[in-house]
Amino acid sequence: MHTAAPSRAARGTTIIRVADSTTRIEDTLVRGYAQLALETPARPRDAILRLLDIVLSSIFLVVALPLGLIIAISIVASSGRPVFYRGERVGRGGHVFTMLKFRTLNADAESRLGPYLGEELVRRTEGEFTPIGRWLKATQLDEIPQFLNVLRGDMSLVGPRPIRPRFFEVLAHELPAYWQRLVVRPGLTGFAQVRRGYETSMAEKLAHDLEWIADRSVGLYLRTVAATGWRVIKQSVRGLQRPDG
Repeated sequence: MHTAAPSRAARGTTIIRVADSTTRIEDTLVRGYAQLALETPARPRDAILRLLDIVLSSIFLVVALPLGLIIAISIVASSGRPVFYRGERVGRGGHVFTMLKFRTLNADAESRLGPYLGEELVRRTEGEFTPIGRWLKATQLDEIPQFLNVLRGDMSLVGPRPIRPRFFEVLAHELPAYWQRLVVRPGLTGFAQVRRGYETSMAEKLAHDLEWIADRSVGLYLRTVAATGWRVIKQSVRGLQRPDG
């Protein structure tokens, strides 16, 4: 496999960290995966999907601005600053970007939850929610700031959910096809989440993500956005009826 350093086309930093004297085999493999993803040819429809990202996220940000201001004020009033959670995530071609969310957990929660993934992470997160954090998470309104990531080109509205660099390296070795997630931008919503939810195994999520990557048609994109919107509306209504549920 070709393992040259990632192309200049990849903005920002990459997930690779090379030691001063020797290069770990893991670094070499992950660097190769990132380069392979960058060299994968784009499809004509990708430009259409990017245009849809810009148009739809711009509209949503304008519409959601009053709600976003209310959420920000509520976070400060109930649990103080910061308003936003900022976390490193792996994007297209191995580019590492800062993902934004409204903060739903106690300050410094990531330092306690960082080593965990999947069902264990879900379980341990239960004790870290702020007074309104559980409701924001249940309704997915905490993800409104990610529309800024979409506008900047870090993310798409639809794609594999973004993952932390440390976990990408682990999963790229455990699941041989995992590197293919680097071919597309990570998504605010994902085909895997719409079909199966957030608590399925990483291997099962990957299967759905690969189906999206292989297809990524305009029709599937719009259906996934619509399904996500309907789910958020239902969860928001349920959350208003049972704020602590």
